[in-house]
Amino acid sequence: MQYRMMAAKIHRATVTEADLNYVGSITLDRELLDASGLLPYEMVQITNLSNGTLWQTYILPGPAHRGDVCLNGPPARHFHPGDLIVVLGFRWVDEREMPTYQPRTVFVDQHNHVTSIATAEEPFTLAPNA
Repeated sequence: MQYRMMAAKIHRATVTEADLNYVGSITLDRELLDASGLLPYEMVQITNLSNGTLWQTYILPGPAHRGDVCLNGPPARHFHPGDLIVVLGFRWVDEREMPTYQPRTVFVDQHNHVTSIATAEEPFTLAPNA
């Protein structure tokens, strides 16, 4: 059996740009991708802590170490520079992988530079008959 699990979370990043005239997606600083393990063109869910908007789109990699977090296309109507967001990536995990499965949470400062990375402290175990 497979489970859709959180693979990575970028916690409380600050939107730096919103470009309504772009085709679509979220541009993330390459440093954030490397720290989280998220991949270019991977689908992610973005939650705006400022207004509760939830959006799903794909990642475009931005230059490293600039702190770019840009919502492109239609989400630019719901995400604005200065808004705090959470970016969540999900993966399918096989039941056999669960004992060693460890999602990552990437914490950032106000300029979207990585301050720390946390993984699960204890491996996840399935309840009997799950």
